[in-house]
Amino acid sequence: MSGDLVIDVRGLTKRFGALTAVDDLALNVPKGAIYGFLGPNGSGKTTTIRMVCGLLKPDAGEGRVLGHNVLTESAAIKARVGYMTQRFSLYEDMSIRENLEFIARLYELGDIDGRVERSLEQLGLASRAAQLAGKLSGGWKQRLALAACMIHEPELLLLDEPTAGVDPKARRDFWDQIRKFSEDGVTTLVSTHYMDEAVQCDYIAYIAFGKKLLDSPTREIAARVGLHAWRVAGPDLGALAHALEAAPGVDFVARFGVELHVVGADEAALARAVESVRARPGVTIERIPAGLEEAFISLMARAPEAVR
Repeated sequence: MSGDLVIDVRGLTKRFGALTAVDDLALNVPKGAIYGFLGPNGSGKTTTIRMVCGLLKPDAGEGRVLGHNVLTESAAIKARVGYMTQRFSLYEDMSIRENLEFIARLYELGDIDGRVERSLEQLGLASRAAQLAGKLSGGWKQRLALAACMIHEPELLLLDEPTAGVDPKARRDFWDQIRKFSEDGVTTLVSTHYMDEAVQCDYIAYIAFGKKLLDSPTREIAARVGLHAWRVAGPDLGALAHALEAAPGVDFVARFGVELHVVGADEAALARAVESVRARPGVTIERIPAGLEEAFISLMARAPEAVR
């Protein structure tokens, strides 16, 4: 394992009967990075996370997580990893404090009272410490789950769609805390469907049907996908979209509020297509850089062909 890689695995494969959930996947995650995992439902994100944290043994592959062999040292990996599942999995008939005390005892930690107090303060839970977990809103349950993941001070945090179903403010607060952990050297592997969360990540991998289609620093993704984009606005966006979708050079048209983003890989053909609607009354067009959202819409459209 390279000295600065917390996750360094290759060839990871997991089958469930005739289904290959993860197929020959490699991951290289540097220490302290926030590494985003994107892909449609059923693409293999959760299975990959479970193999990385030692909960599932790969059928094939090799490598190391936190310096430990991913095939033979799963217990050592689990002890140094915090894993937050999609579903809230703590005890709803216990208070916040009781849940944290219970998790600390499971890890056989010393100074349980001190650790619990630090966790309560760190995640802003101190004022609600006596409240039953089952009475918390989604955002507060999320904070509690994160506190439970971090109480043993893991070096690697694995988050499986951690903000699904919580409000935008709770999501922002959550990401502020993840960034603080990153600044303290904690490495994070997180799966998400939200583009505003994807931009918080230092690196992003996109997987579909168990195969990794893209792995790149976030700032380089749009360029690597090789897309060009134009913004088109005007009356009757529906008619504009239909006209543009039928034009040569247009890979797809996505609506963003009161405007269209018209996207394609052939720069010259795309420009001709957009120019074809410029003369319509009230229409304005403007060249824009292709962003993450356009890149991932394109990857989703290409996925079935790319994994054949």
